[in-house]
Amino acid sequence: MKESIRQKAVDLGFDACRFTSAQRPDHSSEFENWLKEERHGELGWLERNAHKRTNPQQVVPGAKSIICLASVYSGDKERTDTEPSAGTIARYARFDDYHEVLKQPLRELNSFVNELQGEEPRSKKSLWYVDTGPILERDFAQRSGLGFIGKHTNLISRNLGNWIFLSEIITTLQLEPDAPEKNHCGNCTDCIDACPTDAITAPFQLDARRCISYLTIELKGSIPEEFRPAIGNRIYGCDDCLEVCPWNRFAKDASLMNPFRREDLKTPDLVELLSLSEEEFRQRFRGTPMFRTKRRGVLRNVCIALGNSGNQDTLPVLEKARQDPEPLIAEHADWAIRNIEKG
Repeated sequence: MKESIRQKAVDLGFDACRFTSAQRPDHSSEFENWLKEERHGELGWLERNAHKRTNPQQVVPGAKSIICLASVYSGDKERTDTEPSAGTIARYARFDDYHEVLKQPLRELNSFVNELQGEEPRSKKSLWYVDTGPILERDFAQRSGLGFIGKHTNLISRNLGNWIFLSEIITTLQLEPDAPEKNHCGNCTDCIDACPTDAITAPFQLDARRCISYLTIELKGSIPEEFRPAIGNRIYGCDDCLEVCPWNRFAKDASLMNPFRREDLKTPDLVELLSLSEEEFRQRFRGTPMFRTKRRGVLRNVCIALGNSGNQDTLPVLEKARQDPEPLIAEHADWAIRNIEKG
């Protein structure tokens, strides 16, 4: 049964498929302590459904197994050298929204798993997630042998690198667990050393409140001024800790995601982005991960990037942005102007 599921996953385009039990995650206590120390920042939903994240039975009653899946979204050789007038977007967001892309193959695999349960009682079922459900996905992925959690707290596969999307199917099927993966970071601290804001406070310890991905994507309000210079020209996310991981030498091309690549998001022009109206923003980013951050959030980040560029030629467009009816954009445009003018 496992091999038929694994083969079906491969046929649907997934790069890896592994199995683990639906028992309590191995690092539940660490997750709960992380929340208590408020290192999750404004990610309140993590706290609200923490009881489900630490107990799969709260998600699918009678759950026995978790099918863990990996989908590559980038190869290590895909370097991006940006001009001073261009912004940098995290690799995962340079596609149509992966939640939508992976939805169909996950549904098909989930239906296949349900069919394998035959004429079992109605309580027998499975449920799929792609980075959306209350599940400690990296914890289960490591226990399934899909990869190991690196010192940057992301999952690393020895076969695929760390440019991977994770998804899961929680099922009441009893499936033999695969062997867990051991940590293979060794003495390497490249990811910790590379973090621009020292968000990786110790090996396997992340303070989201300092992370550029959190600041430019999840934080809804003003970005603290102490972090703005370190953001550089990043306008959505940060790949620095992932970029330097030595295991990326085994990264492969993104077969499932490749057809959904957005070339216009590789090196976007900052001045052009700051000039977008609400409707223009919707047309440009609808169907991408950046859409949920909204115009106010993305243009807030663009203002910081322009302010860090030091380019006085951008002052006119920043001056216009300082008059934007959205206070968040106006505030960050004002900071950018002052930052450029002080040289």
